[in-house]
Amino acid sequence: MVFSSLPIEEIRGELMEALRVPSPRILLKAPTGSGKSTGVPPMMDDAGLGDRGLIVVVQPRRMAARLLARHVARLRGVELGKEVGYAVRFERYISSRTRIAYVTDGMLERWLTEWPSLEGVSAVVFDEFHERSLSGDLSLGRVLDLQEGPRWDLAVVVMSATLEISGLREYMGGSCRVLEAQGRQYPVEVVYWAPRLVSDGRGRVAPPPIWEQAADVVREAVREDDCGDVLVFMPGVYE
Repeated sequence: MVFSSLPIEEIRGELMEALRVPSPRILLKAPTGSGKSTGVPPMMDDAGLGDRGLIVVVQPRRMAARLLARHVARLRGVELGKEVGYAVRFERYISSRTRIAYVTDGMLERWLTEWPSLEGVSAVVFDEFHERSLSGDLSLGRVLDLQEGPRWDLAVVVMSATLEISGLREYMGGSCRVLEAQGRQYPVEVVYWAPRLVSDGRGRVAPPPIWEQAADVVREAVREDDCGDVLVFMPGVYE
């Protein structure tokens, strides 16, 4: 599958070159929407890493791991849980055929406890690393130690949209290759929408729950003749 429409595709050649060196360490900075989460793991598979073992893509949130795995499986025309899958708490869609697996940082930390050498893993990609967590930091340190020791063949990639990379580059060592992909910018119009007020049944009025407020705004947006697709960001899984 070719991701030619994504800005991340512009650094395909540099990424392939960086992956050819022994014990590759790559620090990738790319803005939101550039396609790093969905484009880089398949590129690594195209480079042959999937033939050597599992490409593990670490996400800070369960929902992101699920959605990205489903999306990449759909883009590559494969069934979820076969060539592309995910593993989060209480859910596992991975088989012996899986080449790319999206997992949470907590799941990777558990794997490092159960399989200290990460047998069967060819690469670990830490995505959205600016969303720092104790599990993510500890796992990165452990994976780098592994690469310097018995798993010299392991590829390590750290990706972020907003990360200040100077300190992390120093931490990852002088052999770390820094890549940067550009995004696309579009004009943005900011519109504030006052929520409707509803009675709580006790003589008081207040805005409805945030999901109802979002639904109200979407209803108004889709009435516009030039409305295209709608992307809604919510605070968490519950909402």
